[in-house]
Amino acid sequence: MLENNKITKLFNIEYPLIQAGMVWASGWRLASAVSNAGGLGLIGAGSMYPDVLKEHIQKCKKATDKPFGVNVPMLYPNIKELLQIIIDEEVKIVFTSAGNPKTYTSFLKENGITVVHVVSSLKFALKAQEAGVDAIVAEGFEAGGHNGRDETTTFTLIPMVKEKIKIPLIAAGGIATGRGMLAAMVLGADAVQIGSRFVASEEGSSHINFKQKVVEAKEGDTQLTLKELAPVRLLKNKFFNDVQDLYKKNPTIDDLKSLLGRARAKKGMFEGDLEEGELEIGQIAGLIHTIKPASEIVNEIMSDFEIARKEMASY
Repeated sequence: MLENNKITKLFNIEYPLIQAGMVWASGWRLASAVSNAGGLGLIGAGSMYPDVLKEHIQKCKKATDKPFGVNVPMLYPNIKELLQIIIDEEVKIVFTSAGNPKTYTSFLKENGITVVHVVSSLKFALKAQEAGVDAIVAEGFEAGGHNGRDETTTFTLIPMVKEKIKIPLIAAGGIATGRGMLAAMVLGADAVQIGSRFVASEEGSSHINFKQKVVEAKEGDTQLTLKELAPVRLLKNKFFNDVQDLYKKNPTIDDLKSLLGRARAKKGMFEGDLEEGELEIGQIAGLIHTIKPASEIVNEIMSDFEIARKEMASY
């Protein structure tokens, strides 16, 4: 299954395992650690000002001689400045999300960059392929953070996308183990992108309070909310309960925006306010029980993958 793998060839990496570029969690320490362990680390630019992104890229280049990339949400107000920094710093892999892939794919590819776009539906996967991206991340409803409106699960999304696209496919959403990785690849994925498991890593830049909350999470402790603004999966806490109470009053969009305010995600995930902050994490948090170095997480996933693959072969 890993012989002649399209994603390992595309990125020149050892394992078809990508660490998601998550806001407030994936800085240069995490990205370089995952890349050094054989996967593809991504710096999450969504929570970074341009000068901060530049610093993280430069530090990542010093910390690893392996390939790494940057995840860029295209709705970010400083998008052009971010992309120029990526080009100037000679980063060769960009994952785009939260926007139209037609806008910048050609521009990036003209500058020698491999482009991957994150989608939550078959419709947008086909649009991304048409835009000329090199690969697609199809992310199921189980994923943490901002999510698709259609609520399509990974188990159904991956084979649907695989059936219709011709370019390499990366599965995301609800994957934190080697067995989950194998399942996604059996369904048709060429690789997996993993976010939540790397939040609970020693190198993750999110606050220790948030990491501890993730490893304490159980089934049912996350839920998708704020669909009228931008659907987001959160751990249940005081802020989440305040949102639910507001829904009982039939709120307007402005009411929801007023409650959300600014910097809720930073307050929760980066500053460690477990009551008033947004705590974005996937459903798979219920299967994450320890905070470990990223290299151990990668090794554990790949070892579990190989064991599961051998077991499957004996059926």
